[in-house]
Amino acid sequence: MENNRRNFIKTAAVLGLAGMSNPMDLFAANPELSQKSDIKPVNGKYELPALGYAYQALEPHIDAKTMEIHHTKHHQAYINKLNEALEKEPQLKAMPLETMLRDLRALPDSVRSVVRNHGGGHWNHSFFWTLLKTGTKPSPALTNMLTNSFGTVDNFKKEFEKAGTGLFGSGWVWVINQMGTLKIVTTPNQDNPLMDLAEVKGKPVMGCDVWEHAYYLKYQNKRADYLTAFWNVLNWDQVEANTR
Repeated sequence: MENNRRNFIKTAAVLGLAGMSNPMDLFAANPELSQKSDIKPVNGKYELPALGYAYQALEPHIDAKTMEIHHTKHHQAYINKLNEALEKEPQLKAMPLETMLRDLRALPDSVRSVVRNHGGGHWNHSFFWTLLKTGTKPSPALTNMLTNSFGTVDNFKKEFEKAGTGLFGSGWVWVINQMGTLKIVTTPNQDNPLMDLAEVKGKPVMGCDVWEHAYYLKYQNKRADYLTAFWNVLNWDQVEANTR
């Protein structure tokens, strides 16, 4: 009975945010922390987003089979588990995923870990797919921002690769925007810098999946080679858009 009472209070607190006329008003006072890629369920169910490009579009840097498995198997599995969990707390279905991730501590015990792991996986991958495209390069404005934050673009790349290869186990390497300054951070598993549980918080500008399923078919255990190849498929235009 006491556990049910605590869960009710936590759910009510989160729904208090969701009940606002615009849930994203929560972040109006801190627009630099707000993310535009707000993911919402359709008819109470989260759905696999379309890539917007063919699985082979990133070859030879990321092979078609890896992209297909990553998208239709791994990402879909996160969505399936998230939808299954939310059946336990149907009052949360109308809430944007980002809102739940930003306030994980307030979620009911029955779904908190699943939202963190599988909801995080859904958000992270939805964000990641938008960052993949061949043939782009940093604009002068983005180059200046990277230079101001890291000294040079080449040094930024080295620091990003170092962070990615140095991350123990599975996780993500990110660039976040903190009040106009770009920083490189890593998160374990499917955590991200939006989460209230994140060690370092900030608005994600770019991120790279360094779970083995993202690269193992082509690169085997050579994560460093995968991170080097990542620059060939990074959508710099989207990165710049995410800094705004």
